[in-house]
Amino acid sequence: MSYVAPPLLHQQVYSLDHAAWVDRLASTENLLIIQDLDGVCMGLVKDPLDRVVEIGYLEATQRFDGHFYVLTNGEHTGKRGMNGIIERSLGGAELAQVGRYYLPGLAAGGVQWQTRAGDISHPGVSEAELAFLAAVPQKMGDRLRHFFEQHSNVLAGPALDQAIQASVLDNMASPTANLNTFYSLLGDHQALYSDLQYAMQTLMEDLLRDAANQGLDGSFFVHYAPNHGRGPDGTEILWFGQGGESGTTDFQFMLRGAIKEAGVLALLNRYYAARTGNYPLGEGFSVRQAPHSHSELLDLVIQAFDPALMPTLVGVGDTVTSVVVTEAGQPVAKRGGSDRNFLHLIQAIGQHFDTGNLVTYVDSSGGELKNRKALKLEDRGGTSVVIEGPGDARDEDDPLVLNVVFPGGYRQYCQAFQTAATQRP
Repeated sequence: MSYVAPPLLHQQVYSLDHAAWVDRLASTENLLIIQDLDGVCMGLVKDPLDRVVEIGYLEATQRFDGHFYVLTNGEHTGKRGMNGIIERSLGGAELAQVGRYYLPGLAAGGVQWQTRAGDISHPGVSEAELAFLAAVPQKMGDRLRHFFEQHSNVLAGPALDQAIQASVLDNMASPTANLNTFYSLLGDHQALYSDLQYAMQTLMEDLLRDAANQGLDGSFFVHYAPNHGRGPDGTEILWFGQGGESGTTDFQFMLRGAIKEAGVLALLNRYYAARTGNYPLGEGFSVRQAPHSHSELLDLVIQAFDPALMPTLVGVGDTVTSVVVTEAGQPVAKRGGSDRNFLHLIQAIGQHFDTGNLVTYVDSSGGELKNRKALKLEDRGGTSVVIEGPGDARDEDDPLVLNVVFPGGYRQYCQAFQTAATQRP
């Protein structure tokens, strides 16, 4: 019988071969890791102020300096931003600054850039847009308070004040209403929680209308996380909670163009410049200049980037959803998740340039939030095998392939990442 070589790592699905993943990161010189944050390198919690990050992980990112960027819908700055988490974890801002522990890359969906030293900028964003965003957190708090004034028998007083404080994220470039705390407090009031989701969706629509009336039509869009993908008009589909699942918890008011998949191009542009001195898309390129569709983004990469210099990309995320519903008597797959599109683009780039790109999935279902589907494993002869992923098993045509998965969540991922860092020359 002739020997049949096993598929390469980037050709595998739901692989648990973490040793091979570590070896790829450790031994690939022309490497670019693009990584999400929440649920990937730290646990998911109800109150973002409770997040912590391990120092060993931060030190490992330094070993990958120049080959590692973050790409998140969260922010670097602000009291709930990643920088504050890093500073608290280290014991002070001075230690973070002196040690250059800040994570380089794009936040707020791609419009907030940060260097390793912690220098912040907002490429392509106007002062008028930032001023409008600055007023949004107050409006979120007011809308939440007004909603519960009509349901004071369920939640009121200091408990309501604390919930609003925990839920309104006053991010500079992506103010967010995070309903995780309310989902826990409402308990058995599932219908009321759904009404709250609808109220926040209505607020998002009001904000878009207000922006247009102030001459900022087209400046913003709304990101729901997690979601059920995008509708025919390109807007994201709200996931109403049901059956013990919270559905959409984050209502983010974001700058137009701040989509993670566009961030992949912006990071590639900077990576090429750091290695060659030349920006393939121009030094002033920002995500706000990028096309929005998958095909157009891929075409731009093919047109602008030298294939001989294309790195092996490793995309890491934790938010990928898929659900099959019946519409007009036919099954229809609703695919979403805030990491889906940037991971899919990384996969497509690897397929076109034959660079062996890896899509890496971290199972964050073990956190405090109830909007993640756990990987399902089965023991087969002493070997664990993944038999079900984060999507709907009926969605057989899902184009996104998860090459390597970490069922153990962020701790398991961080340990493998740190091991790869110690082995890197």
